[in-house]
Amino acid sequence: MTDQKKTIKRILLATSLLSACAVTGAQADVVASVRPLGFIASAIADGVTPTEVLLPDGASPHDFALRPSDLKKMRSADLVVWVGPEMEAYMTKSAAQLGPNRQVEISALPTVKPLLQKGEEEEEGHDHDHADGGHDHHHGEYNMHVWMSPEIAKQTAIAIHAKLLELMPQNKDKLDANLRQFEDGLTQVDKNLGKMLQPVQGKGYFVFHDAYGYFEKHFGLSPLGHFTVNPEIQPGAQRLHLIRTQLVEQKAVCVFAEPQFRPAVINAVAQGTTVRMGTLDPLGSGIALGKDSYVNFLSQLTNQYVSCLK
Repeated sequence: MTDQKKTIKRILLATSLLSACAVTGAQADVVASVRPLGFIASAIADGVTPTEVLLPDGASPHDFALRPSDLKKMRSADLVVWVGPEMEAYMTKSAAQLGPNRQVEISALPTVKPLLQKGEEEEEGHDHDHADGGHDHHHGEYNMHVWMSPEIAKQTAIAIHAKLLELMPQNKDKLDANLRQFEDGLTQVDKNLGKMLQPVQGKGYFVFHDAYGYFEKHFGLSPLGHFTVNPEIQPGAQRLHLIRTQLVEQKAVCVFAEPQFRPAVINAVAQGTTVRMGTLDPLGSGIALGKDSYVNFLSQLTNQYVSCLK
């Protein structure tokens, strides 16, 4: 009888494993926290394994909470790619359960640490009174919008390639080819975008939130400042007055909003000045994941800058 029981147990175990596989088969094998990281991951995983993004379009990583379906996605993923607890506080707990071989935490990569830029504190002490201890990621020392840096993107791609190679050694040739292609594409687009941005390098402008530092430094742009560090927090009167003064003195050619934040404050401040209004999309919301999606993201951003500044 015990043998029979054992056999039944084995069969049950096997069926439950099979159905578990069937369920996870539908899940993406690489899960990225935000869309631009999905661009990098999907370029490396192209033709090998699917990539999915947790943060829905139109949401902000500054105040997102994981849904049960997101937790499921993370648990069943082969690899999770994220910036780190300072950017995606909502992932910290779940990522801790994954173990190091199933995640790429970009801000912790030894090759990325020396490339991190110092972040900027919130102005006027607005956010020191979050009752919940603050889900704000700006108290860290560094600017965590790391996907804006072509150099960090390259290091991220190399790290994703290494992890997928460990997980799927049988796909070595394809993964190697994908990484080479990503690096070549990045080198090429870097040159082209540099040329496009050169004529507007000296032109002053304001961005809505402090997300573009890596991109601006890389391409030698001249931001005069930003309305806010955290887009969830409206800028204070003092800051608006300062920006308004600079606009009136015509130091700025352009003021940029963002697709998910089109605050009336920008219109109000720019009213009656000659300054143009533009939009920058720091998350590449319209761009589909795929081989060229990261270079398309950089190109889109460049076009958004140029069309307003030139």
